[in-house]
Amino acid sequence: MTIVILQLPEVKGIEENRPKNCPYCAGETFQRWGGQVRKIKDPQIKEVMVYRYRCCSCGRTFRHNPQGITRARQSERMKKLAAISWSRGLSHRGVSLILTGFGILLSHMSSWRDVQKEGRILQRRIEWQPARIVGVDGAWLRGEGIMVAVDMGNGQLLSIGKIDEKDAVAVRNWLFELKQKHGIAAIVTDDLSTYRTIADTLQLDHQVCQFHVRRWVGRARHQLSEKLPEDWLWVLDEIEHIMEDMPPDSAKRLLQLYKKVPGNRKQGQEWTPMDELRHLLIRLSESWSRYTTFFHDAAIPWTNNLSEQIIGKMKMRARTVRGYKSSSGLHNGLLVSAYCFS
Repeated sequence: MTIVILQLPEVKGIEENRPKNCPYCAGETFQRWGGQVRKIKDPQIKEVMVYRYRCCSCGRTFRHNPQGITRARQSERMKKLAAISWSRGLSHRGVSLILTGFGILLSHMSSWRDVQKEGRILQRRIEWQPARIVGVDGAWLRGEGIMVAVDMGNGQLLSIGKIDEKDAVAVRNWLFELKQKHGIAAIVTDDLSTYRTIADTLQLDHQVCQFHVRRWVGRARHQLSEKLPEDWLWVLDEIEHIMEDMPPDSAKRLLQLYKKVPGNRKQGQEWTPMDELRHLLIRLSESWSRYTTFFHDAAIPWTNNLSEQIIGKMKMRARTVRGYKSSSGLHNGLLVSAYCFS
């Protein structure tokens, strides 16, 4: 049985330490100026003691809340729990209903605000986080094109862009900004041709996901096996061996095979099976360095599975929500649904 451990903010019923600085003048000497018991919304603590202090420098008074308590009625632990509950598939009204079991009355709008706040916190946390190798992938969620960038070192979401993956200019500008912010040196993507040009333009190492490569090569081999003359089927077997073993001279061997296959197709003529075979061989040969970048840098993964897992979480959450009513709401909701709480 899988056990999930959630690390929630700690909440104290009373603050034992005095404040260190005045929030108004940075003074360091205070007088206690009374206190009061406050009722809060928290799964464990129902009320806390809040003391008031008077600054001896400026004479102004201020509250000194215990750890995990702010001016809001909800504790920081309560806010985090509401956001996590929503990210795991509950609606905002469902979160409100579940919390009644703990004796906590929380409106669905308070749950929505908690998710939005958690999204803003996550955005600030990852804004300038360094990441050398990033997985990049696109998807469509509720009619919106989005791009995600995932730190391949720790598997955490790095950025979400409201961009159509096929818009090469927008993707390039987005990646350029990420390179400046996070120090990106390499990207892992699917086999979309625009990524090759973008990687070269931005001077980034580029690894094409091996899963995508093997899938389309396998499909091409299967289709050609039904159309090629029998005396050329050995070329397909050779391609299969190269894809499985990936010897160091693979690009050279593929080019040699390309030169052996006859072809005299002229512009405007229909493709023959032999033309398709030649195209497959030259495509593999010319792009082989992008398919095997992980051989030269052990930190680069050979698939883009981490990015696809993040997108999978987003899609699962997007199917069960009624909708996102603003761009900021969409962005914060996707961040919370995709981020791995620990």
